Amino acid sequence: MALPIVEVPTYELTLPSQDLKVKYRPFLVKEEKVLLIAVETGDEKEIINAIVEIVQSCTFDKLNAKELPIFDLEYLFLQIRARSIGEKAKFKILCPDDNKTYVDTEVDLTKVEVQVEDEHTNKVFIDENRKLGLVFKYPTIESAKMGADMENVDTEAMFDILVQNIDHIFEGDKIYPAKDSTNDELKGFLENLSQQNFEKMQKFFNTMPVLKHELKVKNPNTNVESTVTLKGLQDFFGSASPITP
Repeated sequence: MALPIVEVPTYELTLPSQDLKVKYRPFLVKEEKVLLIAVETGDEKEIINAIVEIVQSCTFDKLNAKELPIFDLEYLFLQIRARSIGEKAKFKILCPDDNKTYVDTEVDLTKVEVQVEDEHTNKVFIDENRKLGLVFKYPTIESAKMGADMENVDTEAMFDILVQNIDHIFEGDKIYPAKDSTNDELKGFLENLSQQNFEKMQKFFNTMPVLKHELKVKNPNTNVESTVTLKGLQDFFGSASPITP
């Protein structure tokens, strides 16, 4: 005898990186199991793979989760999690005034947004007179570590990240797609830039859109109220379990 089919609700959101509406569903028990196992291992790669798999499945395979900008993937996952287990997630937050007291709080995940700084742009001009510059694409989960901080990586790793995320170089109306050049050619182009231009490119990464949420916490021992910022999935995973209601 065939068992009854359980209906799964469908929701819709707009990707932060573009004006694209995406339909999604909550994750199922079998998908939650994959995430549980990954979190239990504590292995970042396993957790990332589980997140990618869940986002891919829960968006009905209409998106390539591996090719989404990191902040799109993080935002999608949090919204899927909110619809799957509950909008409120429990967090244990370290009070910054003494750096030793933890307080329990809750965050409404549906209120967490991707934020972008006003001066952010993915178009960097190297020579205004020649109209010479380059355009970056946003790193995906495949091209950068989750929560990577461009201010704290070594020089060689920084060059690799920059090269991997060049979309194209331009001079006036002429376009030079990065895919038509080798990594060595692109790296050579970057190495011949001034320090000032190199800092402009670093600024693209340091001001990139990011999943961010601010909350107030009050230290019960000192009565001091502080603002704490959760930034990117790494903070969310580090501060609260993403799978515990």
